[in-house]
Amino acid sequence: MIDSGIRRYIDPPFNAVGRALSHMGLTANQVTVAGFVFGMCAMPLLAFEMYYWALVAGTLNRVCDALDGAIARDQGISDLGGYLDIVLDFIFYSAVVFGFVLAQPAEAVYGAFLIFSFVGSGTAFLTYSIFAEKNNFSTEIRGKKSIYYLGGLTEGFETIITFILMCLLPQYFWLFALIFGTLCWISTAGRIHTAVNTLQGANQGHHHT
Repeated sequence: MIDSGIRRYIDPPFNAVGRALSHMGLTANQVTVAGFVFGMCAMPLLAFEMYYWALVAGTLNRVCDALDGAIARDQGISDLGGYLDIVLDFIFYSAVVFGFVLAQPAEAVYGAFLIFSFVGSGTAFLTYSIFAEKNNFSTEIRGKKSIYYLGGLTEGFETIITFILMCLLPQYFWLFALIFGTLCWISTAGRIHTAVNTLQGANQGHHHT
């Protein structure tokens, strides 16, 4: 929800580090994969209730996620980079939830609800980006990206805050999962509403030309 507002503060330092790493010879895709490895380490750490170490692993994942974009902006954005960034992010998000459920199987229904909400939100987001590309829609409100980014209540910043809270207060995982999952569904409804109005308008425009 506030990703676009905080970009002006976080982009400059990450862009500076990204340029430095780029000039050292690192590629954006290498950093993406490294971040994914860090992120996947969070799952067994969560399963064994090593929540602070899981938080470290998850934080490294998110730092890499910001740096790969900064490096890509220096070297040039690629389709493969955008693909890896999105696919590996979604696997990481669901892996975190699975890690919590492994640690707290009694709360599995809340984890299932959260992954259920991820599927709705992610599908509404990614499918819209396909048709936005087809209709030549463009936006750089969240920086220059490989695909069209349709905003919502639950974006990167809100996801990170929720993950931090879950690690610091794991006994309330069920509550955070319930709240965040509900917000995801509100976001999904908003994205579907936007898509219906925008794509319907685009199709009507094509019929008139």
